Amino acid sequence: MLATEITGIHQTLDLWSGTLDSRFIVDGQPVHVRTACDPQHATLAVEIDSPLLTAGRAGLSLAFPGASDDWKMAADWEHPDRYQTTATAKKNHCTIQSTLDATTYSTRLDWSGPASFQPDDAAHRYTLSPTGGKGADHLAVVCVFSPQPLDSAPPTAQDIFTASAAHWKSFWRTGGVVDLSGSTDPRWSELERRIVLSQYLTAINCAGNTPPQETGLTTNSWYGKFHLEMHWWHAAQFALWGHPELLEKSMAWYQAILPQARALARAQGYAGVRWPKMTDPSGANSPSKVAAFLLWQQPHPIYLAELLRRAHAQEGDLATLDKYRDLVFQTADFMASFPAWDAAGKRYVLGPQIIPAQESWGKYRDQTLNPTYELAYWHWALETAQQWRTRLGLKRDPHWDDVLTHLAKPTVRDGRYAAVEAPALEITSDHPAVLAALGMVPATPLIDFATMRATLHAVVQQWDWPSTWGWDYPMIAMTATRLGEPDPALSALLMDTPKNTWLPNGHNYQEPRLPLYLPGNGALLTAIALMTAGWDHSPQTPGFPQNGQWKVRVEGVLPLP
Repeated sequence: MLATEITGIHQTLDLWSGTLDSRFIVDGQPVHVRTACDPQHATLAVEIDSPLLTAGRAGLSLAFPGASDDWKMAADWEHPDRYQTTATAKKNHCTIQSTLDATTYSTRLDWSGPASFQPDDAAHRYTLSPTGGKGADHLAVVCVFSPQPLDSAPPTAQDIFTASAAHWKSFWRTGGVVDLSGSTDPRWSELERRIVLSQYLTAINCAGNTPPQETGLTTNSWYGKFHLEMHWWHAAQFALWGHPELLEKSMAWYQAILPQARALARAQGYAGVRWPKMTDPSGANSPSKVAAFLLWQQPHPIYLAELLRRAHAQEGDLATLDKYRDLVFQTADFMASFPAWDAAGKRYVLGPQIIPAQESWGKYRDQTLNPTYELAYWHWALETAQQWRTRLGLKRDPHWDDVLTHLAKPTVRDGRYAAVEAPALEITSDHPAVLAALGMVPATPLIDFATMRATLHAVVQQWDWPSTWGWDYPMIAMTATRLGEPDPALSALLMDTPKNTWLPNGHNYQEPRLPLYLPGNGALLTAIALMTAGWDHSPQTPGFPQNGQWKVRVEGVLPLP
């Protein structure tokens, strides 16, 4: 059968229950398929209703691909000889063992009612078909993926649909919410749509036991590796939107790789821990011409831990301080040991031989000195680590204070912040990361508001927008919000430019090789948290104009530092 022979297609995802409902027509007969995932386990439930089942003309097909090293496609269907699958079928269930190189995993399939499980003619493909009898127009299947074969039966399909509904009901009721529906500005509905769908998409893609790759679980990107400089943009929002537990799952990974990060810092002559850039669960740096020189992922664990401390503050933050103290202090130890002492200027400097967040400077890494964003982030994170020490009853670290006191100041040219002190060039492509020095980073003594305001206006007027990325627009919105400029904040969030394309399903489309980009979704939620809940001692809803066109109701969203 060809796909063109399927008509009347209608598919909906119920965000309240996590159920995907698909309806279509084949040869004049209706087919209804419902799917849901177990919220705690790698288990999928499928229910199919159709007269075609009774007639033996419909069933469930399973296909097991190999692994591909392609940029985008994780599945390899072209080389069936490179891996093995073996199936053992019993009356109402079967087990399929899949082996690829040294990796083996098990799939257990359980079904209700009489059915036949058979291999197809093609390798690694199987079909489950009802064999008639009472209720043959209904097929309920549960599919469990696990490292080892399961001896006991899994929950029923109905159990999984019930668990999924309970999970998502709790997710939406306990998390933060922003309601813009009373607004008259015509942009409100599109912004609210992006907010709601981003909450769902980041929950299913970015809340695992490791930081996510930039396309999550949906497709491959950067060959399946995740980028630690992006972790903040993916996951900081969980602590702000009432789900700190979703951030804490991946924070445990940092603690697990502390020995590797410590060894990396020591090998390079530094104290503390140096976090990798592009990596996998092992924590090793992947080969990259950028990874060894990038800096801005280093303070992220301090910021994320601080957000968790604030999220748990009402429960008493001592438990959070104890839990992440080693992570924070060892990160700060590296950050204090990394800057070089400039004897002539009597200051600590960052670089050369660095690549800032605006990676366009990468070709000048042997000259790049004192990027503005990294200087501000360095200062804020070290000061935050000092505050953790005092909260724990410890004295401030004198070397950290020495670095804080003598850290180089950002460079100002023509009344606005330069991206870097040296080389004395202007590059207006890639991330306008200079703005993150006040926005993503809270206010520090290094950044003057008037100078940053001039910098914001220059970026908006001059930047090469096609070269930007999805998280850049929320980053700009955060800077505008902290500067008290809500109109530019909203304009940045909703800018009509290729990398700020948002699909009907809520994905932030970038380009053909990146049909989705989850840092854009996570960044949007963090920006909205700043624009609605604000920061410590900020005005109410500081990111929305007080012009009568915006009615913003906020519940359960925390302010940023």
